[in-house]
Amino acid sequence: MPKLAIDAMSGDHGLRSSLPAAASAIAENPQLKLTLIGQTDAILRECRKRDINPDQFTIVDAPDVVAMDEKPATALRKQQQSSLYKSIELLRDAEVEAVVSAGNTGAMVAMGRYLLDTLPGIRRPAMCAPLPGDKGDTYMLDLGANVDCRPEELLQFALMGSALVSCLKPLSSPRVALLNIGDEAGKGSEQVKAAAELLASAPSINYTGFVEGFDLFSNKADVIVCDGFVGNIALKVCEGTASYISRQLKGKFSDSWYGMLSGVFVQPLLRDFKKDINPDQYNGAALLGLRGVVVKSHGSSSKKSFHSAIRHAAQSVNQDLPSRIARQLAQ
Repeated sequence: MPKLAIDAMSGDHGLRSSLPAAASAIAENPQLKLTLIGQTDAILRECRKRDINPDQFTIVDAPDVVAMDEKPATALRKQQQSSLYKSIELLRDAEVEAVVSAGNTGAMVAMGRYLLDTLPGIRRPAMCAPLPGDKGDTYMLDLGANVDCRPEELLQFALMGSALVSCLKPLSSPRVALLNIGDEAGKGSEQVKAAAELLASAPSINYTGFVEGFDLFSNKADVIVCDGFVGNIALKVCEGTASYISRQLKGKFSDSWYGMLSGVFVQPLLRDFKKDINPDQYNGAALLGLRGVVVKSHGSSSKKSFHSAIRHAAQSVNQDLPSRIARQLAQ
């Protein structure tokens, strides 16, 4: 019976995506216990507008909202009555077991580190999410929590990612690779080359070398490590490409009588293909390294994608991920 805190106000769409997503998550899994944190009057007003029963949630009032462009240090200092801060505060106080938010990534990291602290040996938390592949998912981190990273921090990301995959899959030694501009040993920035040396010499990491951008979906590695600047761009390029392909296919089968006729026969295949490449189903990046489950949803999340993030958080709670990752790191 996972108990989750939903930062209902943050993100580009706020209640317009978080509230219907929370309602659909409970409809899918009635055992969920969801606490909506935000402006109570606005939540109740949106419930009436959408004919959603507010009694299925616990509502905690939070008068403020962290703006998407607010600096993390400012948010941490001045936004302690915000929906994001109060959500993580509930997790710290063990009133909930996870937090889901589409809010300001930097503020989320700053508040998470301040209120929850990091696991032993971890300096910075990192955002990690699965990418689909031909033979299963590949997990990539960091996806935006840390724009500039030292080689030692990339090593820590590799440790966390390897521990995560060991928890989720029957793999005792997941393959770990560094994202680079080439797979030759001499390529890449000084930071990446230094990180490669650290990973290669770490006895607890099964380091397999570099991978390039076109390898993201090839299952050449179980964990792909990069800094948050590169990872965030790579992730959004992947999502944009998937959306573009989906739009193009839809257009090809609707712009002529021949296309519409062909579409009748291939419609089942198209539905399956669209489902496979739809980025909404992969939404929800876990903020690894904190003493608690914090899941970041896209700032522009739709109802469907925010629902996926809630599902991701519930699964992480059921798997007791922070504790399992801490045990893996200790080993």
